[in-house]
Amino acid sequence: AKLPILNPNELDLWKMRIEQYFLMLNYFVWEVILNGDSSSPTRIVDGAVQIIAPTTAEQRLAKKNELKAKGTLLMALPDKHQLKFNIHKDAKTLMEAIKKIFRGRHQLEILEKSAIKVENSHFDLEEQS
Repeated sequence: AKLPILNPNELDLWKMRIEQYFLMLNYFVWEVILNGDSSSPTRIVDGAVQIIAPTTAEQRLAKKNELKAKGTLLMALPDKHQLKFNIHKDAKTLMEAIKKIFRGRHQLEILEKSAIKVENSHFDLEEQS
């Protein structure tokens, strides 16, 4: 994957892309960006800092696969849709949202094309009369 270059006018889009880039490359690199290079990763819950328990190799692999799947889906979307879909926390809900939005859009396009064909055929009949 190519490193996303910052366009100063599109900070939010770049921020989402750079996060996906690092998450796909190596999840732990992104954790260093967020938390610093501390020996014990932390998170903030209700304003209090808590140490996160170490994860197993299976958990790391599952997380890496999930992040790769989500990142790949997001990067496959046109720029104007990436920020809108970045709110989904996992690849499964992201894919469901993509299908819901774009399947509906495709069906609408089919209906619009059918309506245009009907109008054109009606117009052709009027011209023939």
